[in-house]
Amino acid sequence: MTSFDSYQSPFSWRYGSPEMRQIWGEENKRRLWRRLWVVMAETQIGWNLVTPAQLQELKHNEANVDLQKALDIEKSIHHDLMAELKVFAGQCPTAGGVIHLGATSMDIKDNAEVLQIAQSLDLLLERSRVLLGILADRIIQYASTPVMAFTHLQPAEPTTLGYRLANFGQDLLQDYQNLYQARNTLKGKGFKGAVGNAASYHMLYGEDGAIKFEQVISEKLNLPFYSIATQTYTRKQDYSILTTLSSLAATAYKFAFDLRLLQSETIGELAEPFGAEQVGSSAMPFKRNPILCEKIDSLARSLSAAPVIAWNNYAHSLLERTLDDSANRRSLFPESFLAVDEILLTLIHILENLQVKPAAIHRTIQQFGPFSAIERILMAAVQNGANRQAIHERLRQLSMQAWESVQAGANNPLVELVLQDAEIAHWVDRETVQDMFDVEGYTGRAERLSQEMAQTIHQQIS
Repeated sequence: MTSFDSYQSPFSWRYGSPEMRQIWGEENKRRLWRRLWVVMAETQIGWNLVTPAQLQELKHNEANVDLQKALDIEKSIHHDLMAELKVFAGQCPTAGGVIHLGATSMDIKDNAEVLQIAQSLDLLLERSRVLLGILADRIIQYASTPVMAFTHLQPAEPTTLGYRLANFGQDLLQDYQNLYQARNTLKGKGFKGAVGNAASYHMLYGEDGAIKFEQVISEKLNLPFYSIATQTYTRKQDYSILTTLSSLAATAYKFAFDLRLLQSETIGELAEPFGAEQVGSSAMPFKRNPILCEKIDSLARSLSAAPVIAWNNYAHSLLERTLDDSANRRSLFPESFLAVDEILLTLIHILENLQVKPAAIHRTIQQFGPFSAIERILMAAVQNGANRQAIHERLRQLSMQAWESVQAGANNPLVELVLQDAEIAHWVDRETVQDMFDVEGYTGRAERLSQEMAQTIHQQIS
């Protein structure tokens, strides 16, 4: 049970999943530290630096993390890894003296953190696959459902709801591919000592032996290592990973922002799920606020700053290392991954329960759809020999007259205005004009392209 006697980060209990919190918890971090010490010892047996009995003792105590004892020691020595090392060594009477031989703190901490990042990316990839699968199904479901498209926040021409979702799907698929790329190119520091030249390991194993030692550990951990490092792996990797997370957040932000707009009762075509007992406002009981989408946008906005922090951490890492990134990195990765985790889980919930309002969609098309027929009439008239500029001006005048009626609260009179206009009738017969005002069929390749995008998504995630 989380204690609320003192400050808790919202990510400690409100945002993100228990699985992601476990990955970034102190227990998991220290278990990974111990795992690395054990793998070092396993490898050092080949150089007679560790005995089989000592290794067994280390393995027996590998999971016995005593966090409180380590924190108590840290208060005195002000070094978290050394505090954990002292606790582990104290649990291993015969093997404690061989732990960490040849290593510097960042040989353990950096590699452990990359393993945490790998675990986190694996979880986000699974979340993304689920989300993309649901989204692809929604794209197919609404591929032929006409909706009014907007440019500059003004009604433009019809498209389909499936095509609007396909735009989101295309961007989200790219984010998924970027996550996959980030996971497959992830590298640890390796075991290269205090300044990255592996001098301590050369002393223990010789040059060829130091190379073999690192290769064996890489294979045991299933983690590639950078060939070049300083005291840390290059912080450029942090910038790349956080840029990938921020890009995914931007995709989610746009979708949620659009849905907030469409959920506004002035449009009211779509809505996020709203619980039967959910309260929208303490003052206005009728409110149905889009709190899920607003949460996504709020978290995504904070994620937009993460690459900036990572950029500064990399660029300001002077010479072989400075410590001025350490404090912010303790929260930078956990909170960034937890935020993306929460965003993806929320998107899954929204898309599984997306509310589509056919009556509102039809009302918007009836009110603004006739304007989109003007382009078709213009092209038909010019094809029949009309002067483009002259017909454009006449259609503009009729459109502005119709806009005034719509803005005054009346039904859109554009169809009648155009059908009654003699100049238009001279170039396009009235029956053809009437057919052109059937704007719900004026959606171009939207349905086919939506279906193709859904198929592409299913192929990519299978």
